[in-house]
Amino acid sequence: MWAVDALKEWHDFYVLVGTAGATLLALLFVAVSLGVGLLTDEPHSATHTFMSPVVVHFTTVFFLSAVALCPWHQAKYFAALIGVTALIGAILSTYITVRVVRTDMTNYLEDYLAYGLLPGLGYLALLAAAVSIFLERDFGLHALAGALLLLAIVNIRNAWDLTLTMVRRHRRVE
Repeated sequence: MWAVDALKEWHDFYVLVGTAGATLLALLFVAVSLGVGLLTDEPHSATHTFMSPVVVHFTTVFFLSAVALCPWHQAKYFAALIGVTALIGAILSTYITVRVVRTDMTNYLEDYLAYGLLPGLGYLALLAAAVSIFLERDFGLHALAGALLLLAIVNIRNAWDLTLTMVRRHRRVE
């Protein structure tokens, strides 16, 4: 019951962060639907490299915030959900980091960090949170909160970058 009791103090934080993650995910879908003419087969690789990970990261923020609000879990089940999510995210982030560095679509250090390295660090922090929560240490709740904030903030930047890229591309098409 440690996890349930400890998370009561974090309730408002997870409501706020989870709502933000879900809202930003929805806005990303709106932005993509408005720019649907720009998503042709030509930049298919760009969609997988830049857009899809942002969707995954916002979904992670929403999912783990929702899980943190569930009153039914024991620390080990909560830790397991965080750990599995962290492993999947870390694998995806490693793959995306390699794709971003190898692509000729960007050569900016900021993009290497924001699309690849920083989300990867967020997932490593989630993994540390999972272990700490499994061991029923308060540090895990702080690490979880920090990792979710990192994923949310970095991907706000990424969503903004993608939106600006679509607008610039749209202007060139006209």
